[in-house]
Amino acid sequence: MEQNELPEVRSDRSVASRSKQGGFFTIYKKGQGYWTRMGTALGAALLLTVFAVFVYTELKTRLPNWIHTPQPVENLDANALAEVNRINAAAFAQAQQTANWVAAGVTSVLVLVGMIITWRIINKPSNVDFLIATDVEMKKVNWPTRTELIGSTRVVIFFVFLTALILFLIDVATGMLFQLIGLLKFGPLN
Repeated sequence: MEQNELPEVRSDRSVASRSKQGGFFTIYKKGQGYWTRMGTALGAALLLTVFAVFVYTELKTRLPNWIHTPQPVENLDANALAEVNRINAAAFAQAQQTANWVAAGVTSVLVLVGMIITWRIINKPSNVDFLIATDVEMKKVNWPTRTELIGSTRVVIFFVFLTALILFLIDVATGMLFQLIGLLKFGPLN
């Protein structure tokens, strides 16, 4: 190396940003926005559970009829009819068992795909930054004390009943007015 030559220094920012970002299963800004992330994950888990139950029950009830078409029973004597019904019942039972396995497999795959999509959405940097900002703002909220909450609830309930009473009186008055001028045959109190 000559005296005037300096060693090459790499200032590749893409390498540095890739090492910060990590792989697919790396949690972006770990430890920040914990409760909002947990709330989002629980909400997604609830939606996935409801979706999985719906898909499983629909497939479990509809697939046996798609898998097994019963044999037609026309112009058969009693013995042949009993035999055809026995065969149809056995085939339908087999179709139900197959439908249960297919429904469980399809539901499992859909839940797995949903979990991967949820993981990606929850760990997307822009979404994480939003959740962290939400968590910070929630910590700034001035939560009421128990007595303030009870007092506010009483005021709200009182004004709901007062508004309902005022609207009821206006309704009765307009109904009586409309009966008086002949638009209604029966009044609100008849």
